[in-house]
Amino acid sequence: MYLIPCTHDAHAEAILAILNHAIVHSTALYDYEPRKLASMAPWFAAKQAGDYPVLGFEDDAGQLLGFASYGPFRAWPAYKYTVEHAVYIHPDHQRRGLGVQLMHHLIAAAVAQQYHLLVGCIDSGNAASIALHRKLGFVHAGTLTNAGFKFGRWLDLAFYQLTLPTPADPRDG
Repeated sequence: MYLIPCTHDAHAEAILAILNHAIVHSTALYDYEPRKLASMAPWFAAKQAGDYPVLGFEDDAGQLLGFASYGPFRAWPAYKYTVEHAVYIHPDHQRRGLGVQLMHHLIAAAVAQQYHLLVGCIDSGNAASIALHRKLGFVHAGTLTNAGFKFGRWLDLAFYQLTLPTPADPRDG
């Protein structure tokens, strides 16, 4: 297993397959319809423009086992030290510790880039994701009840946060 930076050319289809599986079979994403391959070019472009990492694990055959990334939390300048992250594991490779490993690398990247807060927005019924975040030191920061509607029911969105020791010298503006 190898940690790699994901690229559009090498990983767009594999990332899309992982995301679309989550859309169709879970409440990990509050989307209704699978995404199209054309959506991946702007997704990767936004990650590159913001200097946001997209990290993944590949096996010896080059199959993407899972990926993690972060991006802006909110668009206003005062949120510049806060990022919202996501981690998704291929369904055939879940519950093997890949999410924890990817998150360790993502946290290290956030510290290196001088972010202060990582935010995870998790469906409150996703016990595995909540356990992963708690294991990594994230704390529950609140829940928006009835925030989404999928599979014929209302969904609660739980926020988990990890405060980082960076930046060394935060500034306005």
